[in-house]
Amino acid sequence: MATSAPADRIASMDFLRGVAVMGILVANLPGFALPSAYFSPVAWGGSTGANLSVWFATYVLIEGKMRGLFSVLFGASMLLVIERANRKGENAAGVHYRRMATLFVIGAVHLYLFWSGDILNHYAIVGSVAFLFVRLPVRWLLICAGVLLALQLAAENMASQSYFESAARDTPAKIETWNGFASAFGVPPPAEVTAELDARRGGFVESNVYRWKHEVSPLNGIMQLGMQTLSAMLLGMAGYRSGFLTGRWTRARYRRWAAVSLAVSLPIYVALAYNTVAQGFFGPWVFFDSILAAEVPRSVMVIGYTALLMLLMRPGTWVTTRIAAVGRAAFTNYLGTTLMMTFIFSGWGLGQFGYWSRAQLYLLVPVAWAMMLCWSKPWLDRYRYGPLEWVWRSLSRMQLQPMRKLADAIS
Repeated sequence: MATSAPADRIASMDFLRGVAVMGILVANLPGFALPSAYFSPVAWGGSTGANLSVWFATYVLIEGKMRGLFSVLFGASMLLVIERANRKGENAAGVHYRRMATLFVIGAVHLYLFWSGDILNHYAIVGSVAFLFVRLPVRWLLICAGVLLALQLAAENMASQSYFESAARDTPAKIETWNGFASAFGVPPPAEVTAELDARRGGFVESNVYRWKHEVSPLNGIMQLGMQTLSAMLLGMAGYRSGFLTGRWTRARYRRWAAVSLAVSLPIYVALAYNTVAQGFFGPWVFFDSILAAEVPRSVMVIGYTALLMLLMRPGTWVTTRIAAVGRAAFTNYLGTTLMMTFIFSGWGLGQFGYWSRAQLYLLVPVAWAMMLCWSKPWLDRYRYGPLEWVWRSLSRMQLQPMRKLADAIS
């Protein structure tokens, strides 16, 4: 499993990264297309019939898990780059922080000009902190990951209590708290929804000015998800060092971890989904079920998915090779899907924001996946990196990197 196409690639990690970036698209679709409806279908897009079914399926199988898997792989890849820098006699800290600084700048462009759901900014900041843990052995990486997850849970528990207490809306402070949560987990005030619809259906400048005023800041994600993301990155470092992510475990061991992890986490997620529906998508329960109660089972499910994918991977086959190529060009594919989806839904493109039902959105998934699978491998057969991977590498090293493969360059 650990063999790779270029000598410096780990095929299993490329494959996992490919699955993650394809899954992130599925999770992000409501954020691209619907006002305030990422967590709750009652806000917009329909909450009955097929719309309810796709919400239920994505909640149980996708929401948070693909981002979690991507975060795990980011931590593992970060450690891999640092180790290679050390072997070459380079300043590993310098290499790492130049990469994070460049990633932050690219993420800022993505965040401020295209989409407020950018994760690159967040990874650059958290990845800078994660460097402090790179010398820890597997045991201590796991302990630190657990402590961070506990701290994340404590913060989310306080937020959940505040949201439930604000439901009375009998004081100005409670009304403010309720409306603040409702924009993500409930039904925002009609005026807020109308303003978002008008802005997102408007031109490029109008849409961005609205976002800059209401939601965009690199620090938002740190406050909400920083400890969770750092925990996942440390799990990724432990997974890399232990051989879990590089295919060094036996198939029997992967089977045990997949079976136990998914047997524990899947029923919990199904129960939480049913509870959310039974509570009528009442905002505080949406937050409780999607954020607080899901925190630990999400991490367990990410581990289970990883073990299962390691079992399903078949090096050399068409599917595995194509998905691994998507993973090698994950940076380009991630930003490419933003351009595709914002063009479809924003006013400066086709202007479809808010017009599709939740279920209709997922008709775009096979189209986007087909595009990822079709372009990534032919490109990487000829070039060393994906287009934006090359940009990131060249900027972080402050030198243009060779793009064409050696054989192609000679011919």
